[in-house]
Amino acid sequence: MSTGRKTILAVAVVAVLVAGGLALREPILARWGNSSENNSLVLSGNIEAHESVLSFNTVQSRIVQLPFNEGQWVTKGTLLAAVDDSNYRQQVAVATAGLAIQQRQLDTSRKNVDAAGKTIAVDEAELAQRKLDYSRNLALRKQGFVSAAALDQTNTLLKQSVSVLERDRALAAVADRNVKVAQASVKNSDQALALARIVQGYTALYAPFDGVITERQAELGEVVVPGTPVVSIADLDHIWLRAYLNEADLGKVRLGQEVTVTTDSYPNKQYQGRISFIASKAEFTPKSVETHAERVTLVYRVKIDIANPAHELVIGMPADARIKLGEPVAR
Repeated sequence: MSTGRKTILAVAVVAVLVAGGLALREPILARWGNSSENNSLVLSGNIEAHESVLSFNTVQSRIVQLPFNEGQWVTKGTLLAAVDDSNYRQQVAVATAGLAIQQRQLDTSRKNVDAAGKTIAVDEAELAQRKLDYSRNLALRKQGFVSAAALDQTNTLLKQSVSVLERDRALAAVADRNVKVAQASVKNSDQALALARIVQGYTALYAPFDGVITERQAELGEVVVPGTPVVSIADLDHIWLRAYLNEADLGKVRLGQEVTVTTDSYPNKQYQGRISFIASKAEFTPKSVETHAERVTLVYRVKIDIANPAHELVIGMPADARIKLGEPVAR
C-alpha cells in the first residue's frame, strides 16, 4: 500500500472515531440536560426520598436485636434494633422501690398529722377543764372553803395545760410540714421513675414511618454509643425527583405545575408529579451530573413531588419529567 493511500485511510478512521464519540456524547448530555419538543420540556434527574438515620439516644450497650436487612420493607412502629437493657431495667426497679418508700413515708406523715390533731383535741378539753377548776376554786377561796395552796395548785395545772397545748400545736405544725416534704419526695421519686423508664425506652429503635431499610450501619453484638448510626429508613410514600433547569427555561415553569414522570425501569408506566420547589438562586451544574462542557453552566434546582403508591420508584433511580409548556411564567 502506498504512503498516500495509508494517509487517506488514517484520516478516515479518525473521522469515524470523532463522529462516533459525538454520537455517544449526545445521549449523555441529553440525559442531564433539558430538551423541548412538542411544546414540552423534559428534565432528567434522580429519585430522592425523605430518609431518617436512626441511632440510640443516651444509652450505651450491646446490640441484641437487629432483625432487618437492607432493602426490606417495614411498617411504622416495627422494632428495628434493640440493645441489652438489663442495666436500665435495674434502674427502673431501683426507682420503683424508691417511690414505694417515699409513698410509705408520706402515709406515715399523714398519720402523724391525724394523731397530732387528736392530741390537740385532748389538750383543748383538758385546758377547758382546768379553767373551770381554777374558776371554781377561786370562788371557793373567796368564801374561805379552799386553802391558798389548793388554789395555787389549780392555777399551776391550768398553766401546764396551756403549755402542753402550745407544744402539741407546734408538733402538729411540724407534722404538716413533714407531709409537704414527703409529698415533694414522692413527686421527685415519681419523676425519677419516669426518667428511668424513658431511658429504658431508648434501648429500642422503632420505625418512625412505613418505609424501606436503605442502610444497616451496625451489626448484631456490636456495642454502640449514643448517636451512633444504626439503621437508615426511607419513606417511599413521599418521594421526589431532583432535576436542574437551564436559566433559559426558567420562565416556562411554575410552582404547582403538573408533571409526567417516566423511568427506564418501567418504560410503559407514567407517574403523576407536581413541581413543589424551584430554587431562587442559580448554581453551577452539580459535579455528579456535569460534563466537561457544562462546568460553567448555571442551572436552577427543581423538586418534583411524585405519587408512588406502589413504591416502585426507589432512591437513586434515574427518571425523566415531561412538563407541558404554555405561556411564559412571570417571575
